[in-house]
Amino acid sequence: MTTTARNPLSNLKSHLSAACAGAALLMAAGSAQAADLNALIWCDHSDPALLEPFEKANDVKVNVKEFEGTGAGLAIVDQSQPGDWDVMVIDSIDVPRGVEKGLFEPLPEDKLPFADLFPEVKMDKSTIVDGKRYGITEKFGYNTIGFNKTKVDPADMQSLTSLTSDKYKGKVAIYDYYLPVIGMAALAIGKKTADLTEADLPALKAELLKMKANAKLVGEVTASQTALATGEVDILVGGGEWVTAGLAKENPALDFSIPKEGAVLWSQSLAMFKDSKNKDMALKFIQYILSPEGQARLATSSCYWGMPANTKAALTDEQKKILRFDEQPGFLARAQAYPAPNADLDKKMQDMWTEMLQAQ
Repeated sequence: MTTTARNPLSNLKSHLSAACAGAALLMAAGSAQAADLNALIWCDHSDPALLEPFEKANDVKVNVKEFEGTGAGLAIVDQSQPGDWDVMVIDSIDVPRGVEKGLFEPLPEDKLPFADLFPEVKMDKSTIVDGKRYGITEKFGYNTIGFNKTKVDPADMQSLTSLTSDKYKGKVAIYDYYLPVIGMAALAIGKKTADLTEADLPALKAELLKMKANAKLVGEVTASQTALATGEVDILVGGGEWVTAGLAKENPALDFSIPKEGAVLWSQSLAMFKDSKNKDMALKFIQYILSPEGQARLATSSCYWGMPANTKAALTDEQKKILRFDEQPGFLARAQAYPAPNADLDKKMQDMWTEMLQAQ
């Protein structure tokens, strides 16, 4: 996994980081005290509502630095001294990249709530390397169909065929990130995301062009989310709880579906640095984030909402309803991982995406 673009939420985090400007970036300008905890994180971990309870309970300062995409995070590590960082948030599928670089410490499975995680998001193929666990999934969600349930027939949203239906022509926005939407196109034509090859590109391109013909716009996170929220469009291809859940209070008409053909699963993990000078506190932080209380705060972070990996997350009934918590077993059974192309196929997929964007 060598390309920065492979990271499921890099676009999401990139465009949401501006929205998070109000949340203070807590990275200390000078050198941190030895007792501090230094965390490389995504924007959902910079929420004071998440960090302050841990800081008070442990009499520790958590210094955070946000990054967008695994490549950018690893670049920060490369420019740092060994021991500068204690913990890192990373796409679950990219944990092996950190292990290959010798960065991460195996996690003590007996001290973490693995038994309480949704089994489907343990991501053992990525988070276990050579028999040792280096990452624990903390949050996940879907790239799927986001929609305004007062403007569309929710029954139609149970199938990906609705995205190319004349009924919704001009009512659709497409999230401008090639991997999840190509994954959705694969599901629409009956292909497994894990099995895609160059031979599938013509059929995938045809499906993408059909989606594009129905679309009013193809936009990055903010543009596509705004189009759905303001009613400019009624459907967002690639949307999901990370788009609709945080807006639910202001706009309860926004919802998402996991269609019968499936959806594309994203997940993020926590890892501990091998060279951390504060491993006991680093483990305490990971334990806190995976605790029922920490999970509820992370799931409903001000930057973006997502499903907690821990089935015992202390969410309110209303929060569970917004996240469709009770429906997760069925959703996960239909979800497939991001396409994982090699470098050559990845470039061809990006080229195909560019052709779709340029199509009239």
